[in-house]
Amino acid sequence: MQTTKSAKFGTYAEDDVVFLLKNLSDIRLEDSTVNRERQIQSGRHYSESLPIEYQPPKEYVDLFWKTLQVYKQKVALCIGIVAEQIFHSKGEDTILVSLARAGTPVGILIKRYIKMRFGATLPHYSVSIIRDRGIDENAIHYMRTTHPEGTIQFVDGWTGKGAISIELTKACKEYEQKYGIKLDDTLAVIADPGHCTRLFGTREDFLIPSACLNSTVSGLVSRTVLNKNYIGSDDFHGAKFYKELIAEDVSNEFIDLIVKEFIGIAEEAERIAFERKQEQIETNFLGMEDVKRIQKEFAVESTHYIKPGVGETTRVLLRRVPWKILMRDASSPFVKHILMLAEEKGVEVVEYPQLTYLCCGIIKSVKGAEV
Repeated sequence: MQTTKSAKFGTYAEDDVVFLLKNLSDIRLEDSTVNRERQIQSGRHYSESLPIEYQPPKEYVDLFWKTLQVYKQKVALCIGIVAEQIFHSKGEDTILVSLARAGTPVGILIKRYIKMRFGATLPHYSVSIIRDRGIDENAIHYMRTTHPEGTIQFVDGWTGKGAISIELTKACKEYEQKYGIKLDDTLAVIADPGHCTRLFGTREDFLIPSACLNSTVSGLVSRTVLNKNYIGSDDFHGAKFYKELIAEDVSNEFIDLIVKEFIGIAEEAERIAFERKQEQIETNFLGMEDVKRIQKEFAVESTHYIKPGVGETTRVLLRRVPWKILMRDASSPFVKHILMLAEEKGVEVVEYPQLTYLCCGIIKSVKGAEV
């Protein structure tokens, strides 16, 4: 069993987050987008390799900052609503556990908000969960050993069609069966357009910055890796620290920008969180209806190729091979960066008003394609 925490890496302060990840920075894991896509679609698991980190042009980065300036208060309010609910429910024994990597900045912001509002300093870790492979059990063991009285609260950035929510529930059940320890599988997110959790800031499909800029807004840490060539049975799952991108890193600037908004939104966040407690909130995975309809209408081989929501559509454009982008409302400020990426990459954008989400990315089938 893993008993030591991972080496310090990434650009966040250790007071903000501890990554329970094995440092694989010296190993070449990246492959070209098309080659990697072909391998994934031919059966290789996506967690065994990494996409090459896309570095956007200046216009795209400028758009990121412009949009963030306009909507920073909205992001802060969503963080506050979630943080209020977490602290009133679990109190000072809470262990914040972000799902790397999109959950990491969200977990830091929740931790900072709780410190500001309640004066409590909660432990915060970032751990790996991988679709079809589960959560990093060595990381869970480590946190339970380090904080025996603690109560875990899982955190992520947003929900798409709910694959990670489903994976988390499955992983928590398996953990209980193996070790007799019950974990709360409730996932705290900024945005839940897929109606996959009861703990969210909003159900509006809007732009989450950690989707927009990849590692440069997530502590320069890669996606997580589970490749048996490098990860032993007692290891944490792995990740890379992209030191070469240090000049482009805006991770801490983003955190500081949102934190400055907390005082102004705290009263409203408290009110909304209290009202939310009185509501009967359903988790009906509404987005899956969209996904099944799109699969049938566009003859898509697998639902894995359909990625609904602003965050997931951005990911399709940044690190997969996109086929089409479906768009409910191209005039929304939350999709400007998507339209910019689609134009840059020559991807067709299709008007699709019947979406629950603002947009949806469809991955191209490249099995057997020449690369």
